[in-house]
Amino acid sequence: MVYMPHWPKPFGKILVDLKLDRMYEILRRLENPHKKLPPIIHVAGTNGKGSTIAFLKAIFTAAGYKVHQYTSPHLIRFNERIILANEKISDGQLFGIMEECRVVGDDLNLTFFEATTAAAFLAFSRIKADVMLVETGLGGRLDATNVMENVLLSIITPISYDHMEFLGESLLEIANEKAGIIKNNSTCVISWQESEVLDFLIQKCEKKKTISYAWQRDWNFAKINDGFLFLELLKGEEFNFPMPSLKGIHQIVNASTAIAAVKSISGQFAISNDDIKTGLLKAYWPARMQEIKSGAFISLLPKNSEIWLDGAHNVAGAQMIAATLSTLPPMPTFLINGRSKDRDIIGFLMCFEDKVEHVFAVPIEWEPYSESPKKIEMAAKKLGIKATECDSLTEAMQKCGELSKGRAVRILICGSLYLMGDVLNLMRN
Repeated sequence: MVYMPHWPKPFGKILVDLKLDRMYEILRRLENPHKKLPPIIHVAGTNGKGSTIAFLKAIFTAAGYKVHQYTSPHLIRFNERIILANEKISDGQLFGIMEECRVVGDDLNLTFFEATTAAAFLAFSRIKADVMLVETGLGGRLDATNVMENVLLSIITPISYDHMEFLGESLLEIANEKAGIIKNNSTCVISWQESEVLDFLIQKCEKKKTISYAWQRDWNFAKINDGFLFLELLKGEEFNFPMPSLKGIHQIVNASTAIAAVKSISGQFAISNDDIKTGLLKAYWPARMQEIKSGAFISLLPKNSEIWLDGAHNVAGAQMIAATLSTLPPMPTFLINGRSKDRDIIGFLMCFEDKVEHVFAVPIEWEPYSESPKKIEMAAKKLGIKATECDSLTEAMQKCGELSKGRAVRILICGSLYLMGDVLNLMRN
């Protein structure tokens, strides 16, 4: 059993206090571990943060560097969030740093993410590494991670509509929050964006006297038969890379963003194109168009059936999954969907109107804000998609098996990373 602290507000509000006072105070009490970290690559955005970090970690590792990594949420075990010099934090190390933070910060009323971020920084400050990869939890400007000082590079991955209750109703409002990680007199890689967002982020960099290395202006990518091209537009150079290990055409965007990041800091790290190729082929990031090829759920389906997992939960993510489905061989497809509350269910499901025969709506076991399966079912039926409310993932899989009528079918399970955790946990048992 991995030790977890019982701080108040375990899923506390993110942007209520409009300041980072609690983070600075807990870090002060811990003797400022955030000032003792290796060079940092800080990543914000709506989609693709985790995948971009996975590619970066694999590339740096292929080049022989030691990497710290901080991401969220975890899928099965909390230890997944904290990678120390290429290795997942041990239970003993995790217990120790959490207990240190609890003892000194018990009176601060920290949110869950604030507490775990402080603990992660404490662990990172005690182990030597060459580079540190950090994913924001939500937003950027007021995110608990945005107290770090040794930031070598900021990355803004594609921005779309998500968490509007915290970040704003327009794309530019959301972009303004994400752009809060951009540091003065630094460097920022800007990934694929809507044109108004791209211009806004470039202007933000200019105001902060920060070098921007922007998609479409400075670099680009292009799909080719056996892989993709990375184009350095200013130099007029192009590099041929294989399709990355992570499935889905959208992963070309994330892989290219990681390549752009590496190219932008080539003066600080010795990384060859061969290292990049190795990293792209070895990167691992579960529940992003991950195919499940064994386990109890497969046995519930006819021979040659497929099960795919993806943690996408917003419309932009659904569009990418739908586009990827179009590249796979035709097969009757069922969608199993579970999600957090207050998301655009209709917009999400519209992306699959002509791609799935049936939607099975499920609750998420470990998500306290799990959306009602009945609400998902009703949204699907409103779009004219056949849908069924289920009490569990297992029931949904059983119904998929029944409706297959002996045909090989494709099952897509998506809607929330917490749901992916439920699936992967069941697969282990």
